[in-house]
Amino acid sequence: MAENPYAPPKTRVEDAPTSLPDGDFLPEGRGVPAGNGWKWITDAWAFMAGQRWTFVGVFVLLMVINIVSQFIPLVGPLALTLFSPVLIGGFVLGCDAVRNGEPFEVGHLFAGFRRHTGKLVALGAISLAFTLVAGVIMVAIVGVSFLPLMTGTGAEPSPDEVLGMMVPLLLGVLVVVALSLPLTMAMLFATPLIVLRDVDIGTALKTSFLVCLKNLLSFLVWGVAALVLGILAVIPLLLGLLIVGPLMMVSIYVSYRDIFHET
Repeated sequence: MAENPYAPPKTRVEDAPTSLPDGDFLPEGRGVPAGNGWKWITDAWAFMAGQRWTFVGVFVLLMVINIVSQFIPLVGPLALTLFSPVLIGGFVLGCDAVRNGEPFEVGHLFAGFRRHTGKLVALGAISLAFTLVAGVIMVAIVGVSFLPLMTGTGAEPSPDEVLGMMVPLLLGVLVVVALSLPLTMAMLFATPLIVLRDVDIGTALKTSFLVCLKNLLSFLVWGVAALVLGILAVIPLLLGLLIVGPLMMVSIYVSYRDIFHET
C-alpha cells in the first residue's frame, strides 16, 4: 500500500544551528546616533544574559591579575602594560564566540596568546612608551623637587611648599590627559580590529582614532552613563563594580559591532 504523502516524516530531523548574521564589515566604520552610546550599554546587558556570572568571574580574574602584578617590583607593571591588549583581545574573542552561539569561558581571557599575539604586544609596547614619555613630561613640568613628595622620601615639605607645587602639578596632569586622549581613541578599537579582522597595527590605530572622531557625541553619552553607573556601583561596598565592570567591557565590543558592521 502506498504511503500517505501528507504524513509527517518518520525520521528525526535536527534543527539547523542558528547564529546571528555577521553583517557586512565596514573597514572605515560609520557614524551612529548619539543615543547609541546608551544603547551600547543596554544591549551589553542583554548580551550577557544567561552567562552574567561567567562574565563577572572573568572580570574578577582580570582584576586579580592586575593587582598581583603590582606586587612584582618593576617587572610586574611593565609586563601588565605589555600584555594588557593580549588579555583584552581574549575577552573580545570570548564576546565574539557568544555572538556566534558559543559559551563564554574563562579560557577565552587567554585566547589572545594564541592569535595575533605579536600585534597585541606591540600595542602594549606603544602604551608603555607613552607612559614613559608622560612620566618625563610630568617631571619636566613639575620639576624634580616634587619627586620626594610623590615617592615619600626626603624631608616633609611645608604647607607653603606643597601649595607652590600644586599649580605645576595640575598643569602637568592636564597636559598628560590632553596627550592621552588621542592615544585612548586610537587604542579603543585597535584590539578588536586586530583579533577579529587581522588589521595591521598602523591601520587599526588610525581607523580607531578616526571612528572615535566620527562618534564623539555617542562616546560622550557612553562616558557620562559609565560615570553615573560607576558612582552608583561604588555605593554598595564596591560590589556593584563586579557588574558594571564587565558590563562596560562588553559594551565596547557592542559598540565595535555597531560601528564596524552593517546591522
